[in-house]
Amino acid sequence: MKPRNIAIACGVAGAAVGLAAATGIVYRKQIKSVASLKRLTDYADGYDLYAIDIAYDYDLDRIIAAGVCDDQAYIDAVVAQVLPGAPAHVQAPQFACSAFAAVDAEGRVRTGRNYDFKDDTSALLVRNHPRGGYASIGFAALNNLGDNTPLDSVVGRAAALMGPFAQLDGVNKCGVSIAVLTLDSKPCDQDTQRPVINTSLAIRLVLDRAATTQEAVDLLSAYDMHAMAGRDYHFFINDAAGDARVVEWDPRDPDRACKATPVRQVTNFYACYGDEVLPNQKNGELGHGKERAVAIADVLDAHAGAQDEAVAWKALRAVAQEPNPEDITSNTQWSVVFDNTEPAAAITLRRHWGNVDAFAL
Repeated sequence: MKPRNIAIACGVAGAAVGLAAATGIVYRKQIKSVASLKRLTDYADGYDLYAIDIAYDYDLDRIIAAGVCDDQAYIDAVVAQVLPGAPAHVQAPQFACSAFAAVDAEGRVRTGRNYDFKDDTSALLVRNHPRGGYASIGFAALNNLGDNTPLDSVVGRAAALMGPFAQLDGVNKCGVSIAVLTLDSKPCDQDTQRPVINTSLAIRLVLDRAATTQEAVDLLSAYDMHAMAGRDYHFFINDAAGDARVVEWDPRDPDRACKATPVRQVTNFYACYGDEVLPNQKNGELGHGKERAVAIADVLDAHAGAQDEAVAWKALRAVAQEPNPEDITSNTQWSVVFDNTEPAAAITLRRHWGNVDAFAL
């Protein structure tokens, strides 16, 4: 799934975050973060894997308090913390995919996830170390940040700083993983007078503050949800105990009540109405992609009790998708296996199954 182009268009003064001595004190930790930006692959198509180690501090509660029921208000609040004083403008993010939980013979828990989106993108590995929160690793789509080659310009480097607030998946030091997947329903925009979070903030909130799936569910259900970029979404959450659930906002409930449904695998359909969803077709507001969930189940069932990393990769390959410009949920951009037991990530871009990069937390 993908947040819509969080394309950053920094003015000249904003771009100076990179290097002006006059801003050195204000941007000291941002400069340290930018200095860590590296390209990790070298594919002929120019879409690569990059990595950044986030050293700057941010106040998640202050971003939430800024009023994130409006996409631009959210982005302005993020920019104000990441690039304080910089005249930067960022457009709001959009988010398709497959996700599942697997347990091997030793009880080790893993989460498999394909990020599918029709437009090719470079990926950004984000290592995050929030003050007062849990360290985490995860991935953002660099085309959402407006620059697929961030090392080529100061503006691109500044865009990469926004990575923590454009992540599509990740795992934290407690072993809680989260992945966002798009849906076909009307975008959720709750209004029950609770504080408001949006799609991107939900991921950041869970990775920073949840030590178990239950804590993640409790966190998300304490807020009103605003779905970003004109689409609807749900989240696949797993933890070190293998408590895998899909958190979604009921499209048949006028108040869009938050529901957490235990599942092993899910794609772009409502898990809470999974029995009503048929494969190989659109199912109205209930979604599509059931055939991919069935294909994952077939692989996992064939290795019950022994779903090791090799099996997780087999399941991801079984549902990886080729490009189709007419289908937003086509074209697998990356496939990742998160280790929930000993938090880590292994990723490959665009179905390059022989080129897997692994990262410990």
